[in-house]
Amino acid sequence: MTRLLLGAAMLALLVGCSTAKQPELDVAVQSTGQIWNAVAHYSGRTFLSGPRWTGTQGPQLTAVDSNGQHSAYPNDAWNNWAPGLDAANAFVNINALRLEGNKLWVVDTGSPEFGGNPVHQGAKLVCIDLPTNQVVRTYFFGPDIATAGSYVDDVRFSAGMAFLTDAGNAGIIVLDLKTGAARRVLNQHASVNAPPDRDLVLSNHVVKAPNGEPLRVNADPLEVSIDGIWLYYGPLQGPWSKVRIQDLANRALTPEQLAARVEFFADIPATGGSVMDAQGNLYFSDLAHDAIRVRRTDGQIETLIQDKRLHWVDAPFLDKDGTLWLPTPQMDRVWLFNNGQSLVQWPMRVYHLSTHR
Repeated sequence: MTRLLLGAAMLALLVGCSTAKQPELDVAVQSTGQIWNAVAHYSGRTFLSGPRWTGTQGPQLTAVDSNGQHSAYPNDAWNNWAPGLDAANAFVNINALRLEGNKLWVVDTGSPEFGGNPVHQGAKLVCIDLPTNQVVRTYFFGPDIATAGSYVDDVRFSAGMAFLTDAGNAGIIVLDLKTGAARRVLNQHASVNAPPDRDLVLSNHVVKAPNGEPLRVNADPLEVSIDGIWLYYGPLQGPWSKVRIQDLANRALTPEQLAARVEFFADIPATGGSVMDAQGNLYFSDLAHDAIRVRRTDGQIETLIQDKRLHWVDAPFLDKDGTLWLPTPQMDRVWLFNNGQSLVQWPMRVYHLSTHR
């Protein structure tokens, strides 16, 4: 019955979506060897990264200049980690990028293998000053924060804090940017755990984990409301919940008290990632339908575009001109989820999509 209701809800969502003419897709950058799931653009440079476990070749973090030249960023040393080497000043496995002003924030899961454990000083949040190309601060997540099985996934900022999702050992990490103190909240709460009745389906096939079971991805996408009051978040498969940021910051609340303050936000379908504009419109990829949708502030969901080229759009980036940058890493096609055989269709592309009608 649950599956039937979910199917009916999705059908209603699709029928109710806008039928306006689709905007055009333009190729922003492409590669024949690197799988990119994260992108940011600043002052003529495009920054790209992809998890090591996808089999991606080249630097963990790549900068592409206005002439199309690729280079390891911020330098070669940060991109030369190998098993057994010190991870304190090197990227182990980048999963997300976030641009805040002139700072590029890099989320390093610290685990070189999918489903593995973070290596010593591997799990971290790295802040790079883009005008000087210098790492200005690194926040390390020790074994009490990035625990065994953790996969530090994505990050958002508010009120002097960073909030990160843990897609492996389900939970949310709250980081004080001034002191560097971090703590875990909502551990294994229903709002951060992938529901057992929502399979991840792409191209009409259920995505399977390496063990053959349907893939489950815990706390993954997240956003901060434009008024700074709420943190929105959920597992990859949805649905999304919300909790007040002041409650996340309140150390006096017990885990039970905080859990009681979690509320339902939206029944967003399985998504590779999201971005929110200054008006509060939530743009997200709909993985099952190769689509980009937008949830308006009144709760209505519209379709911007549906196109087979947009297969597993991961974390989108919205630039100041209102253009979405859409990486298409085709995660379900990598070797890990296909019995060791890569089904990735090259070249790997990042597309432009205007949000203006």
